[in-house]
Amino acid sequence: MKPKSALETELKLRIPATGPYRSLLEALGFREIAAPQPELSILWDRRGELRAMGSALRTRIYAGQTRLTWKGPKVPDALLKIRPEHETGIEDGASLEAILRALGFEPVMRMEKIRAVWVRRELEACLDETPFGCYLELEGEPQAIRAAMESLGLAPDRAEPRSYPELYGAHGLGGITPPR
Repeated sequence: MKPKSALETELKLRIPATGPYRSLLEALGFREIAAPQPELSILWDRRGELRAMGSALRTRIYAGQTRLTWKGPKVPDALLKIRPEHETGIEDGASLEAILRALGFEPVMRMEKIRAVWVRRELEACLDETPFGCYLELEGEPQAIRAAMESLGLAPDRAEPRSYPELYGAHGLGGITPPR
């Protein structure tokens, strides 16, 4: 798979269940690189600074790895979610948390889901099971995303414009109780 661009382009689609999409993705030439397993993401902020800028700082534990991701403000698009993104692997999650706290960051949202990752040359597809429904995320070049969406028989009205943090918040989930 080619290296990720510093500009993330993705589309999240509401689906009734993930099971039927496994065989559809396989038929379209995708191969599963991570079987369904838990993912824990935590958003960090410092007095709301990142949120005010339309940015996000996330730690993610998935498939035995911890990653740190910064996402910048969204680029306007009618269908796709496009935004700057930089991500790196983290060797020691506890040390990273200590560093973030020393810099004044606090965890502001906790999100858990079950995720499977599928890839083919020009696209990544994630099948996600969340507490509020199932989703298929397609990430790659805009034309490849649109072609895959069509090949999967998914109409644009299935697109979910909200991010996972927005969805967790809308469902009253993901809150973190401050330490006493």
